[in-house]
Amino acid sequence: MKIVVEKKSLLEMKVDAIVNPANSSGQMGGGVAGLIKKLGGAQIEKDAMAQAPIAIGEAVLTKAGSLPVKWVIHAPTMEKPAEKTSAEKVFRAAAAAIELAKKKGIKTLAIPGMGTGVGKVPAKDAARAIVDAIRNFSDN
Repeated sequence: MKIVVEKKSLLEMKVDAIVNPANSSGQMGGGVAGLIKKLGGAQIEKDAMAQAPIAIGEAVLTKAGSLPVKWVIHAPTMEKPAEKTSAEKVFRAAAAAIELAKKKGIKTLAIPGMGTGVGKVPAKDAARAIVDAIRNFSDN
């Protein structure tokens, strides 16, 4: 698996799917989720909410609306919107997103900093959790 780290907007990346660091209800009010909804359309949120509740450690797939990607993978880092989270939950969310991408045949995936906004996980800890999830996947 080829891994590339880039410092740019999630929506500027040339990928098949992007990861939405979601909440278990699928609501997309703020942060990365709010931007995805604003630019891709409200149907993305409706489709995610139709698959709720989404447990931490699980992920669901929706079409990407008018975004320049095919898919959005919703992987909760928190149960309730705007809830504080942890690096362990970020790891579980990232791992679930990667596993779902593999299962669905998605070749390229962009993962943003997860849990670093309203979730209050330090960026360094979130990055380490995401890298650990990627390594764990690569080892299997």
